[in-house]
Amino acid sequence: MIAERALTAVMRRLSRRYIAHEPTDMDMLPGPAHSKRYLLYAHVPFCERLCTYCSFNRFLYREDLARSYFLSLREEMRMVASLGYDFGALYVGGGTPTILLDELTQTIDLANELFDIGEVSAETSPNHLTPEVVERLGGRVQRMSVGVQSFDDRLLRVMDRYEKYGNGQSLFEAIAGAQGMFPSLNVDMIFNFPSQTERMLLADIDLLKQTGCNQTTFYPLMAGPNAARALADTVGRIDFTREGEYYGIIDEALSDAFEPASAWTFSKEKGGMIDEYIVDYDEYIGIGSGALSFVGGRVYGNTFSLQEYSEAILSGRMGLATAGQPYERRALMRYRFVTDLFGLRMDKRKFERDFGEPVERALRIETAFMRAAGGFDRDDDTEFTLTQTGRYLLVVMMREMLSGSNELRDEARAALSPEERMLLLDGIDASEPAAAPVVA
Repeated sequence: MIAERALTAVMRRLSRRYIAHEPTDMDMLPGPAHSKRYLLYAHVPFCERLCTYCSFNRFLYREDLARSYFLSLREEMRMVASLGYDFGALYVGGGTPTILLDELTQTIDLANELFDIGEVSAETSPNHLTPEVVERLGGRVQRMSVGVQSFDDRLLRVMDRYEKYGNGQSLFEAIAGAQGMFPSLNVDMIFNFPSQTERMLLADIDLLKQTGCNQTTFYPLMAGPNAARALADTVGRIDFTREGEYYGIIDEALSDAFEPASAWTFSKEKGGMIDEYIVDYDEYIGIGSGALSFVGGRVYGNTFSLQEYSEAILSGRMGLATAGQPYERRALMRYRFVTDLFGLRMDKRKFERDFGEPVERALRIETAFMRAAGGFDRDDDTEFTLTQTGRYLLVVMMREMLSGSNELRDEARAALSPEERMLLLDGIDASEPAAAPVVA
């Protein structure tokens, strides 16, 4: 698809420019703007298994480190409250947030005490969907997102998930057993894995529909440069030429039971909760090691080092390590264009109210590209909506935005101490005390 290749190249250049960052000695984030709506993101960077395709900030789980970390995370949450922020939603991501259930419930409860939280989203792994987890989080979490990735045993082995999380049948049973226990049960899947065939993809979709989940998110395989090289060496190079074809297969195969809720999320319920908080919130605050914040048109990053994060919190500072340049006006317009359309609809009137000119004039090249590619379904005086082609092009845009963030994460990991880098190596005995203790 020529449009995909051109868009990928452009988005890669823009992503590098927009996420450019420099070290900062700021103690706190800027305070909230009047009448702005914000989302709170909390990062829990611990996993029992480190997947080769994952570029998020994560470390091998060790209970002492994780308990200390949760204490720091809640203290940073209090700092955010002291700045005057309030939040309508909380998203807890990772890592595997349910790695310590009692710590997670305390963290969610504190957020509800400090802020006017209307809905909570959390991520988990299939092996954590135990009766205890479902019972204790059922009243606290409105949207539970479970990282399945695939039900195919061959793919699970390639992803190094088979031994830790179980075979496809056990994953299916875990999801089916949690059906109806959360208002929104989302299953995360991956498509375009190098060894994935069309038959595997269709079999995954068939099993997914049988679980009874009411939402699913199909992510294209995304990887920063280091992860991409590791994948190429082990399971093969990512083939972007078939990505659009696979997206079309997913869209068609799900259409009898699901409808698009965002460019890559499909829901049984119109207007269902989705995890792309950038769609509903222009700005967000991230707490925890490696979390990003976007506030005042500027990206801020927390330190990836567990030790530095803990020391910052102990000294009364947030975990800030980097700050990007403020987005100039055109960058903000592009950001709005992508995030609104990723949510399937752009309100042209709102864009003009916010930026003082019509989107067609402000972003001539961008709107002309989408029109030429057949991306717009509805294109009138009031709104843009998307065709299937348009939704796939937004998947490409978001894939490249997130891959750009993955480059930042790779750089941050490379700067960790040798002791902390040991926690990035799967297969070590993480139960033994590390040489990089976290104080809290």
